[in-house]
Amino acid sequence: MSRTSALYHEELYRTDATMHTIRDLPVTICGAGALGANIAENLARQGFGRLRVIDHDRVEERNLSTQPYYRSDIGAGKAKILANTLYRALGVTVETRMETLASDNIAKLLAGSALVIDAFDNSAARAAVTQHCLTSNIPCLHAGLANGYAEVLWNDGYRVPSPSNDDVCDYPLARNLVMITVAVACECTVAWAANGEKRGYTVTLGDLAVRAVA
Repeated sequence: MSRTSALYHEELYRTDATMHTIRDLPVTICGAGALGANIAENLARQGFGRLRVIDHDRVEERNLSTQPYYRSDIGAGKAKILANTLYRALGVTVETRMETLASDNIAKLLAGSALVIDAFDNSAARAAVTQHCLTSNIPCLHAGLANGYAEVLWNDGYRVPSPSNDDVCDYPLARNLVMITVAVACECTVAWAANGEKRGYTVTLGDLAVRAVA
């Protein structure tokens, strides 16, 4: 491997087979908010080369502490800004869909995905993704936050949360919880890509605990 490779350290840590697999794996990330945007950035910097991001939202000032956007991005589409940033940083072309996912377009939006990562901030969209992935037999990893708690679970053992916590920007949210959850979700994604292993975890910030889910 070249010492000038942008993925040099990741290539040292992972096997050649894993790096080859993740480079060509079509992954769709649903949501470009606190979890989705950071997951997309992490995966791109780990070597995932075929990413699609679905999000209709635009950047707001309240997003800046937990999401990888800048003040100059306020008002712009999150998915487009994220794609531009990752192309400038790594030369990775991220496919974007600035649409509201619903029952009438979900098949089109998720078509061709080998893996779906659900990082939406509303229960209706999460329910649609959950059901479509179940009926279409698409592996789906869900990442969600609630105050000082987070979970990263595969579709097999996932339950759509109550709509009472639908907007994570409207209650206390620690950046450190976001980043720990992102790291867990990305490592779960790599483990699945490398060997088909489906790992699930809960995260609690108060005691800095990451616990495996049986």
